[in-house]
Amino acid sequence: MRTTNIGGGNADYVMLTDGETRERHWNDLWHFATARIANACRAFGVMPIDGPFSGIPDVDGLRAAAKRARVLGFECKMAIHPSQIEVIHEVMTPSAAQIAWAKEVLEAMEAAAREGRGAVKDKNGEMIDLMHIKVANKLLERAAKLGDRT
Repeated sequence: MRTTNIGGGNADYVMLTDGETRERHWNDLWHFATARIANACRAFGVMPIDGPFSGIPDVDGLRAAAKRARVLGFECKMAIHPSQIEVIHEVMTPSAAQIAWAKEVLEAMEAAAREGRGAVKDKNGEMIDLMHIKVANKLLERAAKLGDRT
């Protein structure tokens, strides 16, 4: 790739809208590769670790890159400077709200199982099922491994 900004965007990697007033829409040139890495790691039981973000003074860029990685399923992100560690920990560590959600899911599904049901609606009316149990267990397992980072 013709880029020197490792892990970040590139001003030339855009789409232009149609019409009289054309707007530029940025794309994530790393998305396809990183999604494939995360999927391959999961398929083979390997912990997916996202690559570095080279814009050391760009804290917002690092936070955005770490959030994208987390959404794709990465559990960690490489830091190339000590100043990046705090932001990476902040993003990659399960939040109190996520932990509460996981516990609510497990409680709701345990109650549903006692009633012979395989799915139930949560307090917001969203369906939760076996997939949510797996996500909740993984999240709580991760939180337990990391401990309290506050």
